[in-house]
Amino acid sequence: MMKTLYLLVPLAPLVGAVLAGLFGKTLGRAWAHRLTILSVLISFICALIIFVDVLNGNSFNGSVYTWARSGGTSFEIGFLIDRLSALMMIVVTFVSLMVHVYTIGYMAQDPGYQRFFAYISLFTFSMLMLVMANNFLQLFFGWEAVGLVSYLLIGFWYTRPTAIYANLKAFLVNRVGDFGFLLGIGLILATFGTLDYAAVFSQASALQDLSLEIIPNHSWHLLTVICILLFIGAMGKSAQFPLHVWLPDSMEGPTPISALIHAATMVTAGIFMVARMSSLFELSETARSVVLVIGAITALAMGLVALTQFDLKRVVAYSTLSQLGYMTVALGASAYSAAMFHLMTHAFFKAVLFLAAGSVIIALHHEQDMRRMGGLKKFMPWTYWTLLIGAIASAGIPPLAGFYSKDAIIEAAQHSQTPGATFAYLCVLACVFVTAAYTFRLVFMAFHGEARFDPAHPPHESPAVVTAPLVLLAIPSIGAGWLIGYLVFGDFFLASLYREENTDYHGLLSYTLHGMTALPFWLALAGIATAWFLYLKKPQLPKKIAIAFGPLYALVERKYGFDELYTRVFALGAQRLGVGLWKGADERAIDGVMVNGSARLVLWFSAVVRLLQSGLLYWYAFMMIFGVCAIYALVKYRVFT
Repeated sequence: MMKTLYLLVPLAPLVGAVLAGLFGKTLGRAWAHRLTILSVLISFICALIIFVDVLNGNSFNGSVYTWARSGGTSFEIGFLIDRLSALMMIVVTFVSLMVHVYTIGYMAQDPGYQRFFAYISLFTFSMLMLVMANNFLQLFFGWEAVGLVSYLLIGFWYTRPTAIYANLKAFLVNRVGDFGFLLGIGLILATFGTLDYAAVFSQASALQDLSLEIIPNHSWHLLTVICILLFIGAMGKSAQFPLHVWLPDSMEGPTPISALIHAATMVTAGIFMVARMSSLFELSETARSVVLVIGAITALAMGLVALTQFDLKRVVAYSTLSQLGYMTVALGASAYSAAMFHLMTHAFFKAVLFLAAGSVIIALHHEQDMRRMGGLKKFMPWTYWTLLIGAIASAGIPPLAGFYSKDAIIEAAQHSQTPGATFAYLCVLACVFVTAAYTFRLVFMAFHGEARFDPAHPPHESPAVVTAPLVLLAIPSIGAGWLIGYLVFGDFFLASLYREENTDYHGLLSYTLHGMTALPFWLALAGIATAWFLYLKKPQLPKKIAIAFGPLYALVERKYGFDELYTRVFALGAQRLGVGLWKGADERAIDGVMVNGSARLVLWFSAVVRLLQSGLLYWYAFMMIFGVCAIYALVKYRVFT
């Protein structure tokens, strides 16, 4: 019975995707969304039943079928159902279900309606295959599948050049990370002789002292190399510095996919993967240090960029980058349960922020510039209050969810012994102020102050099919953090993740009161107060501050120049290399010398030979006489002796 449910969780969305994708025109719009929503609802209900079963102590780790055999190695499709995967299944299916319902209203007028539902259902299937995997082969399948579907969704409006540029950029940057990820999996297979999680984890400690010579006479710790290669994959998928450049541009896709892919599920795949590999990462302090420092840089640097953006969706996108940096810091600090806890809470409140942003965009006829908004509170109360809940949770104000998960990460960074922990702690601490400032900058610029939109087309509240998912997602954005005692400090992840003992937790109320006396809470309040002062009280000040900071502000506003760097060095460099190979190697060397050159040589030789083959009888007689004389002379004067 349970094995049937395990299969239903990923396969139901796949069936919905196939029906909507192949038979969308026949089914029509209504049946396309009904079938896909029903399929994801079935998946969500099955995930709930499985979650309860796992809580009762039942887990599963087994193969579904063997895909191929090579030598002594089996390549299998299988499921690992434990508390970690069960929690991820709940998050993925619930957020996906809300996004499916929301899409009915957001994409109502779009000609690609059925195609969009097919894509998001296919994405749900791919993500579920990733989180349910019990081996690296299936993990890689899900990993690449979510990358492929995200490429299709980012470029959904394929008539827009900006959308095509964005999906190609996402595809190429993720290929960089995936190359490292594939090398890591290959090294695991070469070292352990298997791709099964359980077999690899059980052998890892015995191989802790093995080394590898990548460069002759330079020895590297084998597990460190494996972990860093795997983390390079996570850097691409979870948009960590310096492979972060694709995620803000991916906002060119429709808003529902921003919530589904770039807030709640796909970008957290890297976080989930590192957490799942916690038993490997714990054997390499160097790898954890790399993870910690990269996460800290991403959290603070991307949060600062969010303060300079005016595009509504891009502000939320850079917020996502910053929050992913928080999760990565937790992974580097060995606080894997805190990372997964923040992954869960972030999925809820960030989905609220993205979907609320989409509601605003609908109301303002696809206007996304916050400088052309303002005063929306009275026109869009449902959107405003749900977005405010998401903003408070994101800023880390108790008793909403974001406060508890962020606080756990900050404490983990503070007490971590991993090299680079002090730097990481200072970064995430500063980021608390920055997060609150940019989040409430969005709230105040869009919903408060003077109305800056076209008065001839006043906004209106979105339909219930849009606001209902907002309300349903706002509920866990409020209360999900109250599970911190069970998920972070309890034994929920005991069998799934490496976990250090922590005895500082003395109940939810005590933890909340302690957090309200700590520095992060006051930094969050200071960030909110700063945003209120700058964008409501003195709205002329931000421009003066930008002018005063001059080059420094311009550097942050231009995202530190990474887009230009990659465009000019890698993209333009690759283009010039291609032109050089085309002109130099292909046209001149291959065509000019090898192909045309050999033809010219034959032509020249034949022209010379043609002089001797004139067809005149006296010429041939003369050559014969000349030949006889030449032979006589050579023999007479013994030239050959």
